[in-house]
Amino acid sequence: MAERTRRVELTPAAEDLVRRLTARHGPLMFHQSGGCCDGSSPMCYPRGEFRVGASDVLLGHVAGDTPFWMSADQYAYWRHTHLTVDVVPGRGGGFSLEAPEGVRFLLRSRLLTEEESARVAAEPPLPTGAEAAD
Repeated sequence: MAERTRRVELTPAAEDLVRRLTARHGPLMFHQSGGCCDGSSPMCYPRGEFRVGASDVLLGHVAGDTPFWMSADQYAYWRHTHLTVDVVPGRGGGFSLEAPEGVRFLLRSRLLTEEESARVAAEPPLPTGAEAAD
């Protein structure tokens, strides 16, 4: 089976932070809820400490095997984009692991190219929380 179109990736700075957080906390996961305040930034948790919902969408894995989940409602808005997780100075989300580091994760987006859009349309739907055990 061909590899899926990449929907999410990390900047080098975000990847470095994820590696440091993984060394400190063990396997991680991201979740993007799309809510206000803390929910508008990707949240990073120890894997298994945040329960994904049945309709949450698994966009892919970053930094090796770190799953990146997004709420279904948010995915409806972002389905035509490629996301890049960056890290910037500032206060992270209260429950997100980067908060004590004095930085926060931030999403940057761009529209999928025509080629990427065509590939995505030909691929099976992304896994949801109801189907995946991550």
